[in-house]
Amino acid sequence: MNIANKISTFRILSVPFFIACLLYYSPEREFLRFVALGIFVLGVVSDAVDGYIARRSKLVSKAGMVLDPLGDKLLLMSAFIILSSVNSFGIKFPVWVTLVVISRDVIILLGTVLIYMIKQKLNISPTRWGKFTTTFQMLSVAVVLFQVKSAFVFWWVAVIFTIISGVDYIMRGFKVLYAVDNNRNSI
Repeated sequence: MNIANKISTFRILSVPFFIACLLYYSPEREFLRFVALGIFVLGVVSDAVDGYIARRSKLVSKAGMVLDPLGDKLLLMSAFIILSSVNSFGIKFPVWVTLVVISRDVIILLGTVLIYMIKQKLNISPTRWGKFTTTFQMLSVAVVLFQVKSAFVFWWVAVIFTIISGVDYIMRGFKVLYAVDNNRNSI
């Protein structure tokens, strides 16, 4: 396992600690919000570091192509779910924001599985819309954890990018799904 994959694995293993901090948070245990924020920031930084190391050292691997986005999704989905459902936070995500974020990821996952089942191959590459989406989703989580009064601005931008990137991935998926297979034999 290369160093980039170890960093992605670390991010995945940090998710239960992040979740525990949020679930056990209360105004009397304010420090847990900051521990959760620290874990989240460490996860965000590790995402940038593992990507940089993988590209710079040419350590891009099939495992890394799964571990990296898995780490991102676990961290972000758990944050959105908990930060929209736990009532002890003053500012929290509206449920509809969480539904938009999760729906996009579920649609992309199902589309990916469908393409793989039909085409028997898969080329996963993030788009600029996907990167903008991840960036603004991460910023949204951070400002909610910081309890910034204008957090809604960040989650609205995140929702807009989430929808745009979701539509973009769906359109790209259809192109792949309906492309003519060049290596099929004519009958």
